[in-house]
Amino acid sequence: MVNKKSQFNKICRDIKEIKIQGANNVAKAGFRAYKLIPTAVSKRKLISLRATEPMLVNILKQGNKITYNELLNRLTESQNKINKEVFKLIKKNSVVFTHCHSSSVIKALIYCKKKGKSFEVYNTETRPLFQGRKTARELKKAKVKVTMFVDSAASIALTKEQGTRKANLMLIGADAITQKGVINKIGSNMFAQIARENKIKVYVVVDSLKYSNKNIKIEQRDIDEIWEGKTKGIILKNPAFELIYKKNITAIISELGKLSYERFLERMK
Repeated sequence: MVNKKSQFNKICRDIKEIKIQGANNVAKAGFRAYKLIPTAVSKRKLISLRATEPMLVNILKQGNKITYNELLNRLTESQNKINKEVFKLIKKNSVVFTHCHSSSVIKALIYCKKKGKSFEVYNTETRPLFQGRKTARELKKAKVKVTMFVDSAASIALTKEQGTRKANLMLIGADAITQKGVINKIGSNMFAQIARENKIKVYVVVDSLKYSNKNIKIEQRDIDEIWEGKTKGIILKNPAFELIYKKNITAIISELGKLSYERFLERMK
């Protein structure tokens, strides 16, 4: 029991400190932790670690009904369906824009590369924790051509400026899907809005387990992530996520297929 408690606490720390990142990875790790000590107290603690993670909440609801391996099989099956939908979207020599680090997006892109699709990826560094670097490394390892931009170069990364090619589509992950829109890493709505204004289609690549009909709290991260030391007289804000408005989203790509936002919501109901 002591060993299990130690493992449980380590997983909780890693989730809280974003050593485990990405909604899918958080959900899998949280489920694994719950299975170590399957109590109501464990469930409440895991849910409290990251405010904007409905996938973890939805999976923990099934905590006593399925095994960890059954969960992994369900997620793998879902990803396989997503991969095939994304494959249809990427045309020869496409430029795909993405932001932050989404395991669903990355796995789909690597699948497309292995299946012979020729394309390149523009991605962002994603301050302040630079999750975009993880995206770039994983794509490079899979031999996908990738160019990383500073976050504030959004317009340049999406449109034909300063030697770049115009993006053909934007693929982005999600931490939560709500009635109002998709919640994803801060900056996501800005990029989606620029894409829509330039007639670039925006697809949210996601497992339907991330849907929630509740009000989702936007997590505010520690200000030390953006400014170390004393900042007397300066108010600092470090929101981890923001809402991508439905009007900026072309479609949701999930294990349910490629669906308009309203159609996806209908299916979830």
